[in-house]
Amino acid sequence: MSDEPYLVINDLTAGYGGPPIIEGISLEARPGAITAIVGPNGAGKSTLMKAIAGVVRPSSGEVKVCGQVTTGLSADKLVRHGMAYVPQVANVFPSLTVVENLEMGGYNRKSGVRERIEELYELFPDLRPAARRPARTLSGGQRNMLAMARGLMSDPKVLLVDEPTAGMAPKFEAAVWQHIVQVRQTGVAVVVVEQNTRRTLTHADWAYVLVLGRNRLSGSPAQLLNDEEVVALYIGGGA
Repeated sequence: MSDEPYLVINDLTAGYGGPPIIEGISLEARPGAITAIVGPNGAGKSTLMKAIAGVVRPSSGEVKVCGQVTTGLSADKLVRHGMAYVPQVANVFPSLTVVENLEMGGYNRKSGVRERIEELYELFPDLRPAARRPARTLSGGQRNMLAMARGLMSDPKVLLVDEPTAGMAPKFEAAVWQHIVQVRQTGVAVVVVEQNTRRTLTHADWAYVLVLGRNRLSGSPAQLLNDEEVVALYIGGGA
C-alpha cells in the first residue's frame, strides 16, 4: 500500500442550507485500501459522500484528490481529477443497456473504451451475458455491480460507493462485497458508506465512525471490533 493517500479531507463542513449536517470532518483514503465510513442513522454519512463528490457544496474545509484541491468542483470535473461516485439510488440509466451504461461511464476517455469494457467484464463477469439487456431488467446486486463498473470506466484513483448493499439479501451482499474487494486489489482507493457496520468492518482496511455529523472514532477494524465500549455504542451485535 502506498504511503500517500489518494483522498484527503480536512475539516469539512456541509449541509443543505440550514444548520450543518456534517461538521469538521477529516479523513484519508489510501490506494489499494477500503476505507469505511460507518455510524448510526442520521450521522451524516451520505451527506459526507455527497460533499466529497461535488453533489453538495461544502461551506468550509478542503477536499484533495491526488494532491490537488477539488473542494466544490462539480461531479463531472471531479471525474477528470480521478474521482468516481456511485450513489445509493439512481446509479444507472435504467432504459439503457449494460454496454450503453458503460459507454456513458467512459464519455471522457480519448480512446480504449472497448478495451476498458472488456477489462470490466473480467472484473464483473455477470455483466457480460447481460450486455444487451436494459439495466432496469437487472437484479439489485447486478445493478450495483453495473454502477461500480460504470464508475470505473474513467480509471478513477478514488471510488466513492454509498450503501452498495442496501435492501439486499445476505447472499447478494456477499457478492457485492466480493467485487468491492476485487476493485481494491486493482489499486483504487475505495471509500464505502454502509449501514451494516459489522460486515463492513470485516472487509475494510480502515474505518471512521461518524456520530451526529462529526468524527467520533477512527482506527483499524480489529481495533474497533475489539473495543467492547465501541461495539456496544456504535456497532452492536448484528451480523
